[in-house]
Amino acid sequence: MELKTFSSNYMSTFEVAHVGKSSSNFFSSFRHNFGVRYSSTQTRRGLSLKTHSVSDESYLADKAVIYSVGSDNLAAETSSHCINGINGSTSRFYYRNLILDAFDDEYGGVVIDPNRLPHNPYAFASMLCLSLSQWKKMRKKGIWLKLPLEQSDLVPLAVKEGFQYHHAQPGYVMLTYWIPEGPCMLPANASHQVGIGGFVINQNNEVLVVQEKHCSPATLGLWKIPTGFIHEAEEIYTGAVREVKEETGIDTEFMEVIAFRHVHNVAFEKSDLFFICMLRPLSFKITVDDLEIEAAKWMPLVEFVKQPLIQEDSMFKKIVDIFIARLGKRYCGLSTHQIVSKFDGKISSLYYNVIDNEDGTCVGK
Repeated sequence: MELKTFSSNYMSTFEVAHVGKSSSNFFSSFRHNFGVRYSSTQTRRGLSLKTHSVSDESYLADKAVIYSVGSDNLAAETSSHCINGINGSTSRFYYRNLILDAFDDEYGGVVIDPNRLPHNPYAFASMLCLSLSQWKKMRKKGIWLKLPLEQSDLVPLAVKEGFQYHHAQPGYVMLTYWIPEGPCMLPANASHQVGIGGFVINQNNEVLVVQEKHCSPATLGLWKIPTGFIHEAEEIYTGAVREVKEETGIDTEFMEVIAFRHVHNVAFEKSDLFFICMLRPLSFKITVDDLEIEAAKWMPLVEFVKQPLIQEDSMFKKIVDIFIARLGKRYCGLSTHQIVSKFDGKISSLYYNVIDNEDGTCVGK
């Protein structure tokens, strides 16, 4: 790869104020940080830099060209700390194609491609700084940076540039950077966790109940309905069926959401939505999950209701009252209906109830 000067009417490779000690310092630093071997020669129009090789662990795109300030209006003016060894009083440089691979989002922001990040920390730090400078000049808004677990060593470098934590998953951490002045308008991390409980009652008026192996002292000895959390991209109704199956081995069919609870500052200061679902049993032989469940059984409804912990707790008691009202057809829950919206073209689960005006009974699906 040759990095050569062009005429002033086009664009020069670089503009050196002093050819001598200052340029030598720059080349030395550039070679150290990016793993480039070079030879320099004096030409009629200035200094020519020829690179010989770049290792896989260093990053310098084979199409990269260094431009002087004022030669390319797509690049932003870089500060002296962007590239180690460059002194702004000596030389100012543009690195075209040393901008991080990214694409625009629909809100005027930028999403950095996590699959094309440089592995060399020096290269990443320099490219990130140059990229931010360019995106600021282009008046971009929010910058999204997803760093895979195997590149977690890049996190401190991004934080040093002003990035903030947004959220983390087992395989990555997401960081963001808000460019405009004023409050950040990027959407916050998820604010809720979603739980479900399954009310299952058989033809003998018995409720499927469990005792958990790991519970708080306040609920020790309580026979309760199977509960759990909804998985990512899982429906409420399928999650209820799954949790009952996992904890008790009982197959069920979803009927309705009979109530839901909303509470705040639960786990990790998140809010919690808990949906109580009514399910119809399709099998009756219990198989206990030994990891989570101490015991499970079919318990007469009357006995279930008389438990002191239920009678003494207004929340538990109200849920049981609603369930009994539903059994007596004095209450209708929310059944699920699959509907496609033209707004996003996706299938949604819409929960609502319909009452037959003739006899006042609930109409399900």
